[in-house]
Amino acid sequence: MTGIEQTAMATTPGDTALKGGEAHEAPVAKGRPQRGSTVRALVRRPLAALSLLWLAVVGVMSVGADALAPYAPTSTDLAHVLAGPSGQHWLGTDQLGRDILSRVMFGGQGVFLGIAEVTLVFVFTGTVLGVLSGYFGRWVDWAVLRWIEITVALPAILILLVILAVFPGNQHFAMVALGVLGGSGLARVIRGETQRIRTEQFVAAARVSGLNDWQILRRHIVTRLTTTILVQASLVAAAAVGVQAGLSFLGLGVQEPEPSWGGLITQASQVLDRSSWMLVPSGGVIGLTMLALALLGDALRDVTVQRWSTAPARHSSADSGQPAVREEDEDESAELGGDTDQSTPQTLLAVRGLTVTFGAGSTRSSVVQRVGFHVDRGEILGIVGESGCGKSVTVSAVLGLLPASADVRASSCRFDGSELLSLSARDRHALRGSRIGYVSQEPMTALDPTCRVGDLLAEAVRRHHRLDRTAARARAVELLDLVNIPDSDAVSRRYPHQISGGMAQRVAIALALAGDPELLVADEPTTALDAGVQAEILTLLRRLQKDRGLAIVLITHDWGVAAQLCSRAVVMYAGQVVEQGPVRTLYHAPAHPYTAGLLAANPHRAIARADGADTPRLKRLPTIPGTVPPPADWPVSCHFQDRCALAAAACRQRSIPLVSVTADHLSRCVRTEHVTALDMEDAS
Repeated sequence: MTGIEQTAMATTPGDTALKGGEAHEAPVAKGRPQRGSTVRALVRRPLAALSLLWLAVVGVMSVGADALAPYAPTSTDLAHVLAGPSGQHWLGTDQLGRDILSRVMFGGQGVFLGIAEVTLVFVFTGTVLGVLSGYFGRWVDWAVLRWIEITVALPAILILLVILAVFPGNQHFAMVALGVLGGSGLARVIRGETQRIRTEQFVAAARVSGLNDWQILRRHIVTRLTTTILVQASLVAAAAVGVQAGLSFLGLGVQEPEPSWGGLITQASQVLDRSSWMLVPSGGVIGLTMLALALLGDALRDVTVQRWSTAPARHSSADSGQPAVREEDEDESAELGGDTDQSTPQTLLAVRGLTVTFGAGSTRSSVVQRVGFHVDRGEILGIVGESGCGKSVTVSAVLGLLPASADVRASSCRFDGSELLSLSARDRHALRGSRIGYVSQEPMTALDPTCRVGDLLAEAVRRHHRLDRTAARARAVELLDLVNIPDSDAVSRRYPHQISGGMAQRVAIALALAGDPELLVADEPTTALDAGVQAEILTLLRRLQKDRGLAIVLITHDWGVAAQLCSRAVVMYAGQVVEQGPVRTLYHAPAHPYTAGLLAANPHRAIARADGADTPRLKRLPTIPGTVPPPADWPVSCHFQDRCALAAAACRQRSIPLVSVTADHLSRCVRTEHVTALDMEDAS
């Protein structure tokens, strides 16, 4: 048995259950998320239930005042002036003998209308401005921030007074203005939240799956902002009650004899020396309504968060100190980014001379330098290296997922004959999801926690295939079947937190396959999984590659994974390709000390092959001394020299180009002939 076969066998546990030659994960318990349970969840909270009851009673009595009020709001009973509560007048009468209960009910109509006006304008203005500013940035962010600064600097009460002076007694204009002014505060909060959410992996996964910006905003950004919006809206609704009452108290709102809650306060203050009771129903209804709105907003936030963050109990369930772009050795015709031009009609993706820098002006730093590789149709290519070597940045640059601060340049970056870097943003976006799929290394963060699994898949299917909702839903279940998820129909109705990590990774793969891509980029797809589930995911990827003819780029730090799946591998270190070639060749005859060090440190080699002994013995696991240096510390010469046991004077004099060891084997080392004999245990 070869070393590669031993590694592959070691990667697949012997006790993994196989069915039909493929590994299957045990199904989770059946269950279905509850629908329409928000009201029930609120009722279970005493304060929320009381708040909801109060608002419901006051709302019904106010809206239905014409039918429910015992008296007209202006009817007088001069025989009972300033009377206390009685069977005839439940809340007493005012100084003109008018029934206080009836006036409270009719006055509530204007209050609830004002609440609706303020809240709708507040939420719409704040959400739109905040989301656009936080998501798109640049000039949109600049314009929104200037607007926020202007509106925050303006005294809101003065603006309202000016409006009421121009439109006397018209509280509708005042409430709309209050909503616009208050929306600036919400926009500032939403902007910060949007900036945070847009960097999460599930947003990147949605972008790679082919969704456009507006679909991402509507489905994945705004839904995550629901809790923030609910709390802020409840607070502004409560404030609207107080503002309306204050304006009426000052005589700037509803005018007598029409009833208003603030007007009742005014009347109570005028007769406080004769009857203090009038202040109780008028002040009480205002205070309790404001308190109920605030408490209900908090409860709605808690319930909303709990519905997607906690599984229900009945269910079982994821140019700086270094030159910006080092242009040295550009005359080396043998190396154009680490991959000689090996493109053939079978080549699907070919990258040459890829360089990525971050920063601004003279402080830019290169994090990927002249990287190159190619992937043929139906081939699995591994990109191997430690964390911080530039593997994920490289594929993100190819996919166009890097932030605006990144500068991406390449001698060539062609996908199926099309130059990716010269495509328009729209054409490049059209490739993602439809022809190029992406699977991230953290499935639980790549799946939107507020969406059911089936909804996520159906959304991507509709985006790429223009199916109706029913057909898209059926296709989503088919995709779950394709990735070997048992009871796929039930799983499609679950949220990501209700499924296991292995299932979440399968869902992420299904999402990447929704557009029937030709190339699948898998970024450390088994890192967070245990050995048994890891073997199942690798088996799944191998089957998909074989059955669908997929080309796969597999990013990994595990040589066992690369040995099991990949035909060729690219080894990266500190932003450069240091070696590439067939996996079998790299495994048995590495030509770079870094590759040899990674192989020697592989846990699968901890069992030594004893000299002539029947029983293997445990061998001390060697390590590569030091760590991957940050980009600012990369030398102009060999990047690996400080950790290399073979480093010589020639390694520190100039940059080291990739050289051909054999026809299909390249290495960035001037001492390739010494690597095979290198004893990494002694070196460590």
